[in-house]
Amino acid sequence: MTTIVIQVKVKPGSRDSSLQLLSDGAFAATLKAPPVDGKANAELIALVAKHFKVPKSAVSLRSGAAARLKRVAVMLS
Repeated sequence: MTTIVIQVKVKPGSRDSSLQLLSDGAFAATLKAPPVDGKANAELIALVAKHFKVPKSAVSLRSGAAARLKRVAVMLS
């Protein structure tokens, strides 16, 4: 198993949810969920899991739980 760590710039409270790769190698995520009670973080984990085609349990926040700039670990098989 290989673990990669990606950097994600998050914009919660948006009209739709999406995840895009930026030219600098980081990702930009727009999330419908508000940044309240971890709802935006949960939606981000689901979005990253869907993008990399892994279960949600293979995705975790490394840092930035309360920040817009987050580091997310993804375990690839």
